[in-house]
Formats: sequence, C-alpha cells, structure tokens
Amino acid sequence: MQEYDKQYYKIKEVAEILGVAQSAIRFWEKEFPTLIKPTRNAHNLRYYRPSDIEKLQMIKYLIKDKGLKIEAARTYLRSNPHNVSKQLEVIESLTEIRNELAAMLTAMGGRKL
Repeated sequence: MQEYDKQYYKIKEVAEILGVAQSAIRFWEKEFPTLIKPTRNAHNLRYYRPSDIEKLQMIKYLIKDKGLKIEAARTYLRSNPHNVSKQLEVIESLTEIRNELAAMLTAMGGRKL
C-alpha cells in the first residue's frame, strides 16, 4: 500500500489521493460506520488517518473497480478484509510497473501505452 507522510489528512486531500469526490467519501463513511471513523476537530472538520485512507481505498476498489453494491462490499469486507487488501496491493504494484514500462518505452522513442 501507499506510504503516507502525514498523520492526518483533510477530506479534500483524501479525495485527491483516491481520485473521488468528497461527497463519495462522506457517503462511504456513512455506509461503513464501523470501518471509517475520521477524527473531528472542534469545528467538526474530518481528519483521516492513513489507516482510514487504506480502508477507503479498499471500499473504492470494491465499489468502483469491481462494481459491487454497497451491501455486497460490506459483506466482502466483513468476511475477508485481508484478501481485499492483498488484491489492492497487487493492482497498485502492477500499475506502478506498467507506468514505469510506459515511461521507458516513451524514453526510447516508442509510442505510449
């Protein structure tokens, strides 16, 4: 999984990291209340820990990438969260490798992938 350099992230930063709208994060927070629990400050602003972001990445993967409905994603996360995490790690690694290969191909004068 990705390494994070801060202890807490604002919802805007999390949305940028995940590539989703802030409203999606708030919705997932409401739909997965036992999984996603951001810290709130005195002004009620949400602050997400890296562990929250990793859980949101798993939710995004199940809903956006695998196309599961909310209830199916809940069931999947309850029954096998470790498997979801491993699948996500593999996908991230393969994406990184693909990007590196595409950059090498471009540098050699080839076409983009």
